[in-house]
Amino acid sequence: MPAPRQSQTLRDKAYAAIANLYPGYFAFVMATGIISNALFLEHQPRLSALLFALNIVVYPLLWFLTGVRILIARQAFWADITSPKLVFAFFTTVAATDVLGVGMNLRGWSEAATAMWVFALILWVGLIYFSFGVLTFLNTAHGANVVHGGWLIAIVGTQSLVILGAAIAPNLGAHQQSALVLVHMLWGIGLALYGIFVTLFAYRIFFFDIEPEDVSPLIWVVMGAAAISTNAGSVLILTDTGIAFLESMRPFIDGVTLIMWAWATWWIPLLVLFGFWKHGVRRAPIGYTPMLWSLVFPLGMYALASLRLSLAADFAPLRLISGAMVWVALGAWALTAAGLVVSMSRGARTGGT
Repeated sequence: MPAPRQSQTLRDKAYAAIANLYPGYFAFVMATGIISNALFLEHQPRLSALLFALNIVVYPLLWFLTGVRILIARQAFWADITSPKLVFAFFTTVAATDVLGVGMNLRGWSEAATAMWVFALILWVGLIYFSFGVLTFLNTAHGANVVHGGWLIAIVGTQSLVILGAAIAPNLGAHQQSALVLVHMLWGIGLALYGIFVTLFAYRIFFFDIEPEDVSPLIWVVMGAAAISTNAGSVLILTDTGIAFLESMRPFIDGVTLIMWAWATWWIPLLVLFGFWKHGVRRAPIGYTPMLWSLVFPLGMYALASLRLSLAADFAPLRLISGAMVWVALGAWALTAAGLVVSMSRGARTGGT
């Protein structure tokens, strides 16, 4: 009978899909959430709510699939998390948790947002030292060549803790001031890590041969990490800490935040040029890959960072950039989502993953 064979085929497809689950797939939640949050602040409640509802479904689903993967494909999971090339992709779990938490806080779910921040902080502490352990002890001189934009997802995860942490600090009662000091520290750590990683990244792309496969969508995280650092700095500027020491840092935060926004802006034309070289000059085909969500997220983050900086700097023209970029990000999200649907449909017919 064909039914048992068909059932076995479906089971094999599901096993292969879970075993090969890309560890950075939480970037889907990051991209969807950041656009939802930007639309919320741009007074587009219906679109924002639709994307938020999608994230409420997808976020626990991804954790469920990750848990199943650990159970049924432990070797594949361990190979990814101990890979210098892939370990930083796991920071998408931190950023996704914080971005969704911000969406919850915007809607008045303060207790849930606080729980999300605590969970994200625990994830970050474990991942930050584990990932640098992998980089230190498991990387090689040849493996060092894998430096690419994806490593900067560690900075995205770090700065996401700043944004949600500053928002939920009033919910922490006696621990509010400690949380505010912590988020200022995390902002500084994120800047330091950005300086290290972007230097290595620039050295890699400017002084070594580049092939089309080296220019993956993850390269956009270079801009996204600068944009989220801008967003986090703007949040700190807008937060009344009541702590004299932190208030004395305000001029420094003001200047660095503007510089980070300028740096993020500078990268955009260059990244577009990289894409033109890969697909227009070298004729690399365009197809869906889960790494595309790491391209969509920086676009949404740049829109939100521009909006927050316009408020922090009291500079209204930045609102025009934010208003335009949020629709660009939504368009990129729609195209990527269509690619995901087509890829899943083809995979279901052919047995691909």
